[in-house]
Amino acid sequence: MSNLSQNYLSKINKILDKILKEEEKKITICSKLISDSYKKGGQLYIFGTGHSRLLGEEAFHRAGGFAAACPIRDDNLSFKKGAEKATSLERTPNIAIKALNKYKITNKDILMIVSNSGVNHAPIEAAIFAKNKNIKTIAITSIKFSKQAPLSKLNKRLFEIVDIFIDNKIPPGDAIININKFSVGPASTITGSFILNSILIEVASSLKTEKIFPFYISSNMPNANKNNTKLQNKFRKINPHL
Repeated sequence: MSNLSQNYLSKINKILDKILKEEEKKITICSKLISDSYKKGGQLYIFGTGHSRLLGEEAFHRAGGFAAACPIRDDNLSFKKGAEKATSLERTPNIAIKALNKYKITNKDILMIVSNSGVNHAPIEAAIFAKNKNIKTIAITSIKFSKQAPLSKLNKRLFEIVDIFIDNKIPPGDAIININKFSVGPASTITGSFILNSILIEVASSLKTEKIFPFYISSNMPNANKNNTKLQNKFRKINPHL
């Protein structure tokens, strides 16, 4: 093995250190928004297109995960219709609105929008949708990429619309290792997952005295079934994916 993997590790670690150092206060603010929402009966909805959509799945119904997390799922937001179609659809008007309207999102809830470039039509549309309904929004995005990438017809960047954003510190283009004048080794999923779970760890701390602690246990651990069944029964009425 060449030293490329070591270089990738080193760069990832530097980005993660930078996120924790520069975005720590925002991570705390985001965790408070989500905790306060939960105490009012709200959920954390997570919206993304393409690979950004993976963070919604990362948060959903997993070991150590927040039980009040709900991914926004729609075939138009994934690669189910093909990669080329997916790229076209995330730039298409009303795709986000149609997806969000399938869920009963209220102003008690939080909408987290994940978009590395922060400029495509769908995530911008999602942020505007939430703003019009007085729903608090959190974005995970790359500020450097957003300032360089071409804007959609909405002529906005995600970080300009949401209530609070966390910069994932990813360079334009996402990939961070140079080979043959190309960049490989994408990083936004790793950093996004780190940001998301850092927020949710703080949420767990805030909710540690709740009568029902809203975090799942791995199904292969003792008492998992009792804990997880209780949570599933609690959230099944508001989370269509349970």
